[in-house]
Amino acid sequence: MEAFLSTKVFQVSVERLLLSGGQTLYMVGVALLIGTVIGTLLALVLVLCRKGGLVENKLLHGIISFYINVVRSVPFIILLVTIMPLTRAVVGTTIGSTAALVPLVLYISPFLARLIENSLLEVSPGILEAAQAMGATTWQIIRYFLIPETLGSIILGLTTGTVGLLGASAMAGYCGGGGIGNLALTYGYERMNTPLMVFTVIVLVIFVQLLQAAGNRLSRRLREHR
Repeated sequence: MEAFLSTKVFQVSVERLLLSGGQTLYMVGVALLIGTVIGTLLALVLVLCRKGGLVENKLLHGIISFYINVVRSVPFIILLVTIMPLTRAVVGTTIGSTAALVPLVLYISPFLARLIENSLLEVSPGILEAAQAMGATTWQIIRYFLIPETLGSIILGLTTGTVGLLGASAMAGYCGGGGIGNLALTYGYERMNTPLMVFTVIVLVIFVQLLQAAGNRLSRRLREHR
């Protein structure tokens, strides 16, 4: 009987682990995709509108920079709770993996914006001046000079952002978003299922290691082909 119960608990844990893993991948993947688009746009505004930029606009630069600094200064768990009315207005609920996307996107996009901004600023001003002298438009400079020249560095930034997003998704899971974080804390810690909790931690560590290795390799290959 004890063996049967142990097997049953193990089966339930595996099923729940697979479900939680899928929820985590969903939250991280979708939030990263949307956050990258928003973060890239914010970074381009910061770089192009800064003092001496291609389309200098100190007011717009100041507003975007202030917004990014404000959001980044708020701990994710506080941000998650604070914007619950916004989350409910957008998706109709504050519970579930889809609801967790709202705070995750709001959290990661400013973070990625700063990382991508730093990458874009690596481009030599001489390259941009040469592009302008050849009559390139702002869009052409972005498309053919800024992005290609910094793509390897941007990939490293996105890798770092993904790791941070994975940690944020764990906190979101504990607040009703599901995922590996919810499994480790609710079914591992609170129910004193130490093997399950340790196993989920090992899974997360392995995932981060693989993710970082893949990001480093892709970035290196892009840099070599510049």
